[in-house]
Amino acid sequence: MASLLLGVTSHSDINQIPQDHFEMELNTSQLFANLEKFTTANLAQANREINEKTALNLVWKLPEVQRKAKEIERLSKGSIRVAAIVDASPTLDEPYYTVRVFEDEPDHNTTIYWFRVLSPSGKIQVLDILENKYITLEEWKEQLKR
Repeated sequence: MASLLLGVTSHSDINQIPQDHFEMELNTSQLFANLEKFTTANLAQANREINEKTALNLVWKLPEVQRKAKEIERLSKGSIRVAAIVDASPTLDEPYYTVRVFEDEPDHNTTIYWFRVLSPSGKIQVLDILENKYITLEEWKEQLKR
């Protein structure tokens, strides 16, 4: 591209330049403009990662988490509240938020569940404490039914 432009500018008489050079330059310019639009759109879509608040809300709004929170508050007659917090944010090595659901007592807190919310998909995984590995949300829901 640079040599083409240099060649065009070095000619003293613009009428000596074959017409196809202009067409090639125009087509190349259009190609780069369209490529830039395409790349920008794809990058914008790829960068639509979920944020910390969204990850926390995805976990907190799970019916199983809400049921457990209500059960604990009911059994403790309101003295124990259930809360959730984002313990870790995504990194290159670990592309997920780690969310902890816990009993929030006055003198300490006790973890109930650990979740991972994958970024950018928002897919949720749950720590199976017996196996010490993360499982899918569907697998976890099946375990709760047993």
